Amino acid sequence: MDRTTIGPVAVVGIVGFGVIGQRWAAAFAHAGHTVHAYDPDPASEAAFQAASVQLTADLDALFPGVTPGPIRFFSDMGDALADVDFVQENGPEDIGLKRELLCEIERHVAADVVIASSSSALLVSDMQSACRFPARIVLGHPFNPVHLMPLVEIVGGAKTEPSALETARHLYETMGKKPVVMNREITGHLALRLMGAMWREAVALVRDGVASVEDVDRAFIYGPGPKWTLQGAFISNQLNASGMEDFLTKYGPTYQAIWDTLSDATLDAPTVAAVTASTAAAVGTRTQNQLKDERDAGLVAILQTIRQHGAL
Repeated sequence: MDRTTIGPVAVVGIVGFGVIGQRWAAAFAHAGHTVHAYDPDPASEAAFQAASVQLTADLDALFPGVTPGPIRFFSDMGDALADVDFVQENGPEDIGLKRELLCEIERHVAADVVIASSSSALLVSDMQSACRFPARIVLGHPFNPVHLMPLVEIVGGAKTEPSALETARHLYETMGKKPVVMNREITGHLALRLMGAMWREAVALVRDGVASVEDVDRAFIYGPGPKWTLQGAFISNQLNASGMEDFLTKYGPTYQAIWDTLSDATLDAPTVAAVTASTAAAVGTRTQNQLKDERDAGLVAILQTIRQHGAL
């Protein structure tokens, strides 16, 4: 998660300045970029100012000794995007609104400016369908909390040019992110699909009374979690034998038996009630803010360790 330099500091436009956009802005600025931020809600600037001290402290812990670029706020989208070199869009997860927003952004930027959407589930081909220059529309999906989590998923649509994907990848990489470029579109992209597969089984285990939320999460945190954090699933499993072929030969039947008996989960009322009650018992008296603070403080230490010992 190291940073590199790519010449003159670029001006990055942030459209949509909620929780995601604010943390994107902090990350881009901390990497030395000038940030122009726009949101129709005038309260978003005050919300960012209230959070900015902690956001900067988190980033300083990961990347010490830097001089951040400025973050400038605009009440007009045209003024915000007049001279930007890259746009990170963070609008609502609604395909109609997303199409309109991307078309509006296009009216204010040069034809060669890459526009990246932070959408967590929408397909780029659908988002870019009404754009004048769809070749420069890409997905740049971060993980929350955006200023700390390194992963950015990059995906193109049917009309996206490879050069736009490369521009996004290079920019994210130089700011210390760990981008992945997908070969084709799929609902939920990459990491959410992996998480969704694991969580479907976790929800089913809680629903069926096999284990509590606390014990399911504990099994992950203290089982595969630490090793997967450093090396991922494939390399980690390879080390459980003399190589991947040996692992699949020895333990393949066990995994096949597990796959053959995995449960399905439907988020009906009884399932939601069971998961909600068990989660509440695991959380206890801790507040949402307390849990977020604990998470962010722990993430800094974990990411520092990954930087030193991570396999990829």
